[in-house]
Amino acid sequence: MVLHTIDSGSLRITIDEVGAELSSLVDRAGRELLWQGRSVWKRRAPILFPIIGQMPGGILHYEGVSYPIGQHGFARDQSFEASDADGRSILFTLVDSPETREKFPFRFRLAVLYSVSEATLTVTTTVTNTDSVPFSASLGEHPAFVWPLVEGIARDTHVIEFAKPEPAPIRRIVDGLALVDSQPTPVVGDTLALDDALFVADAVIFDQLASRSVRYSAPGAPCIVVSFPDFPILGVWSKAPGEFVCIEPWFGMTAAQGFSGEYSEKPHQFVLEPDGSRKFTYSVTIEQPAP
Repeated sequence: MVLHTIDSGSLRITIDEVGAELSSLVDRAGRELLWQGRSVWKRRAPILFPIIGQMPGGILHYEGVSYPIGQHGFARDQSFEASDADGRSILFTLVDSPETREKFPFRFRLAVLYSVSEATLTVTTTVTNTDSVPFSASLGEHPAFVWPLVEGIARDTHVIEFAKPEPAPIRRIVDGLALVDSQPTPVVGDTLALDDALFVADAVIFDQLASRSVRYSAPGAPCIVVSFPDFPILGVWSKAPGEFVCIEPWFGMTAAQGFSGEYSEKPHQFVLEPDGSRKFTYSVTIEQPAP
């Protein structure tokens, strides 16, 4: 584990070179707001690439060849190279290797820039196709925030408020794959009340999302605003008895039950032509409670 820290004075961020994974998010009051990877789920904020979720049977099919690929791809377990650190920003880079091409048969560069300004963390991930052929891929963020936000505040007072009403149906997952049929949204107006029972059926997936930002809050606690202008899908997930909630901006999602096509036919992915790049930005802003 090699850790790097950046600090704005209002926000101190630590990132692990393995997975370029956000490992700590401490506000100006010294409160750790990121789940610290204990007990029921050992990760904290993995980057999901080149897939989100699973492929049926754990196999990616490309031009008649089968490539074994695990849940959420492989970026979260790879060592990134850190560079360009200046105290308030740092860049992490991963390029393809013989190991990655056994799972995802393309050449690529994945660059993750973390920067802090006052009480906001901004994460910009650039995916570049360095191959001679087009490829499709998915990218997901998976930060886990503490639940409760402050010790002693009841967990059932926590909510996620969407920037807009979210009446559209949601998707659910069984055995790692998305159910084909949608289900009624648990959001009432613009508010999702958090409760362990919500996650018995795994993640809540908003694949017809109107909002591009959410507020995670509870009375008397700091508020976490997550903005994700470049991500059309949001996953919200927890796992009892872990005291965390994941707010996950996605471009892409797990394969649906019954999907058996070529990887390029999988819905919700982005496509990069040779030498093409695409940037994805999300931010986390901490708003302090009123005195």
